[in-house]
Amino acid sequence: MIFRDSIGATALVAALVTIIAGASAQDATKYPDWSGKWIGRVGGYDPSKPPGRGQEALLTAEYQAIFEAGLADYAAGGQGNNPTYLCIPPGMPRIMMAIQGVEFVVTPNITYVLFSDTLPRRIYTDGRAWPTDVEPSYAGYSIGKWLDSAGTGRFDTLEVETRNMKGPRTFDGATGIPLHKDNQTVVKERIYADKADRDVIHNEVTTIDHALTHPWMAIKTYRREKNPVWFEENCSENNTHVSIGNEDYVKSWDGLLMPARKDQAPPDLRYFKQTQNGPRP
Repeated sequence: MIFRDSIGATALVAALVTIIAGASAQDATKYPDWSGKWIGRVGGYDPSKPPGRGQEALLTAEYQAIFEAGLADYAAGGQGNNPTYLCIPPGMPRIMMAIQGVEFVVTPNITYVLFSDTLPRRIYTDGRAWPTDVEPSYAGYSIGKWLDSAGTGRFDTLEVETRNMKGPRTFDGATGIPLHKDNQTVVKERIYADKADRDVIHNEVTTIDHALTHPWMAIKTYRREKNPVWFEENCSENNTHVSIGNEDYVKSWDGLLMPARKDQAPPDLRYFKQTQNGPRP
């Protein structure tokens, strides 16, 4: 009797595994095929406009002044407002420019967005609520929802909201359009494939930030590279920038500190023992 019950239990488990596996395969067909490497357009944060002032960023007077000061620093040979030269991650929403390509890995509960030069994003689609005890990060915390906008029985659109970011962050690297230092940014995305070309994905990115007078919406377009070769990019490798105080210096080929721009003053060396040049008396 025990033997017969054991056979029955084994058969039940096998049946359940078969049902679950079949359901998982069926669920997988509900999601879009976004495999491959997706590459964004080179240019400004809003690819439909020229970079710099041509972006017409909706900045407050305070942050317009910060932006202009950054442009002036660029012109003088500095790094402007761009923090990534020190290998600080670009963060949201800048990472979704996808200049070096992104990869989407879609699962029912999480969609992963992978990059070659920064940590992956996790977009949770399991219906969870916003957490109250998560450390802020450059990419923030993302919660999404899949939509069947065409009524075909398959998901085709991913709506995402991202909060809980830290800084410093800028919209772009070329001219350093700033985000507010309070890091209360909210980013909303609507990601979907082009109806006429399945090798194109559009991402409507709307950023709500206190550095802006109004929410800023920019449409990113990514084109698929079907058989990509991914390369690891390690920002800290061979990075010669050295930040001391409020100044940026560089390390020369022989390992010595040197100025990054013309007529730059040396750093404050008060904590080092000063040496005298020339012969001693």
